[in-house]
Amino acid sequence: MNRLNLDGIGMTSRRTRDRLIERLMDQGISNFNVINAMRETPRHIFLDEALAHRAYEDDALPIGYNQTLSQPYTVARMSELLLSRGPLSKVLEIGTGSGYQTAILSQLADKVYSMERIEPLLDKARQRMRLLKHDNVFLRHADGAIGWEEAGPFNGILSAAAPMEIPPRLLQQLAPGGVLITPVGGDEQHLVMVYHNPETGEYEREPIEPARFVPFVSGVMR
Repeated sequence: MNRLNLDGIGMTSRRTRDRLIERLMDQGISNFNVINAMRETPRHIFLDEALAHRAYEDDALPIGYNQTLSQPYTVARMSELLLSRGPLSKVLEIGTGSGYQTAILSQLADKVYSMERIEPLLDKARQRMRLLKHDNVFLRHADGAIGWEEAGPFNGILSAAAPMEIPPRLLQQLAPGGVLITPVGGDEQHLVMVYHNPETGEYEREPIEPARFVPFVSGVMR
């Protein structure tokens, strides 16, 4: 994939990308680091060629295996919430998917540990991380519900799939003062922010807004 592919042409051009950024700002996204990461990341390379022309629409798009590339607003909103308690040194992402959210996080945190249960998706994401030279990203084919204990604790955890309840092992890997962002629920989902209060040791849970994500599934697929 050459530089022309990264820059995009026509419906994947820099101008089209800038229009998406304007829409995100109109929707309330205000964190400069998030906006800049979204502007600099070529979303079209995270889609199959047949869908690349739709990359800068504010829509979720299919990536195969009944998974989706989250809409840009959702990626930006979750990233902004993750940063709401301060800088991020180490982040755990559950559900690498195409790698788009991973690429955004890699520009916002010192290190990103990302887990994906579907191996073919992880293989493609790994190629994209190499292409973009995001060498602070570490990928693992594993069940996200167990987390990545030996790399933790994490001061940010983000899930791109909706469990009915937050897996206890993920909460246990959240550092004091850390933030976990995840959708929760079945037919009706809400984006939730959990803050690990370092003074009380309690997990403070705050509902943010309605959400629509693929369900959180345990196990792995090759």
